[in-house]
Amino acid sequence: MSLNAAARALRPRPNADSSRAQILGEHIADLHPSLRLAVIFTGNKSTPGNVLFPAQNSRPWKSYEAVAEDIAASLRRLGFQHVETMPEDMRLGDRLRRDRIHMAWLNSGGIQGNNPTAHAASSLEMLGIPYVGHDPLTATTLDNKHVFKREAMGTGISTAAFTTWHMSRGAFCPEINSQFIRAFGDYQGPFIVKPASGRASLHVHVVDRRHQLTAAVEQVYQETQNVVLIEKYLSGREFCIAVAGPIIAKDQILFERNSPFSFGALERVFDSGERIFTSMDVKPITGDRFKEVDQASEPRIFKSLHKIARDIYLEFNLRSLVRIDVRSDENGDLYVLEANPKPDLKSPSNGVTSLIAAGLSSAGHTYDDLILSLLADRLFFLFRHSGSARHVLDLLSSEAANYWNGNAALHTAENAMVDALHAVAAQMGSHN
Repeated sequence: MSLNAAARALRPRPNADSSRAQILGEHIADLHPSLRLAVIFTGNKSTPGNVLFPAQNSRPWKSYEAVAEDIAASLRRLGFQHVETMPEDMRLGDRLRRDRIHMAWLNSGGIQGNNPTAHAASSLEMLGIPYVGHDPLTATTLDNKHVFKREAMGTGISTAAFTTWHMSRGAFCPEINSQFIRAFGDYQGPFIVKPASGRASLHVHVVDRRHQLTAAVEQVYQETQNVVLIEKYLSGREFCIAVAGPIIAKDQILFERNSPFSFGALERVFDSGERIFTSMDVKPITGDRFKEVDQASEPRIFKSLHKIARDIYLEFNLRSLVRIDVRSDENGDLYVLEANPKPDLKSPSNGVTSLIAAGLSSAGHTYDDLILSLLADRLFFLFRHSGSARHVLDLLSSEAANYWNGNAALHTAENAMVDALHAVAAQMGSHN
């Protein structure tokens, strides 16, 4: 980072409670020459030495290496002097040790096996490497759409009616399946049949009538060898919105919000006859495939999307970015389809972008702002609430490290005081 850029990063932001964020920005700048970062993409099980034995991947495989390079390039532009990219495979631990990595950025969907989005995070937890990304439980909860939908229903978040099936139990027979009947009653269709764990709208089918479900479920299972999700087809408009933590960067200046940062409310644009969004693997994301939800002309939808995004971030105790996919029914009511735990973070270039990057400009942010926001928000959490980043604090001056250690102690004391007040209130209530 140039001296001018560094000065901008430390400049106070008006009309914001940014004192802690400013100090965080100073300390992140201090880490530029010493913090060793690794951006991890998906290894290829077909490459000799990457796995012991090739196995089925319950999620369609993709390397994400190009996007990892985009993220790494952004981190270097932000001033970090030691940034590597490396694959997630059986040699990941050796590479992390060899390159003396302090912290990682997860950009992998998993090389193979069941619940693969959780594997890299699990390995890093075992190794003691903090990371930008979701913890193992959160990653696999979000990536398994049926698990996410059940938990969402428990918090009062609306989602389309659904059931699941695994072909190890035999053929799917909707007319005698009690779970299906309980979920759909007399509803005859249309339905969506798709992998419970998937990406980029791959292997997603619209099935118009009940009697066609048996074949569709078998087809998806043959592609994935995993749980199949059967969901009510919603005929209305489709939207997406991103949400991340409260520490955000604008013009590379950090400040702290009092709620999660939801941004990029977009409507997906369908071609004539297109009933579901075509996979980005088949049709890249270009400017004609989405449009911004205008706050002035559609205030109800705009407000609802942002509320849904913030509610999901808080209800699921998220610690990193997700993209929420939402669809409306024939009456315009909104239903959450899924929360994508690994949304595409491709940097815009040559007319091709990602749905996350496409929503940045309307919020006044750049791609580098987004990358700094995600890293800074994660460090803010780790410095205040986790013991897994002590080796990162050791890279700072003792004064800077003591600042965060003191804040952690203060936070613990505040929690103890609140607990004590609640106990007193409960005791007084029992006497009344």
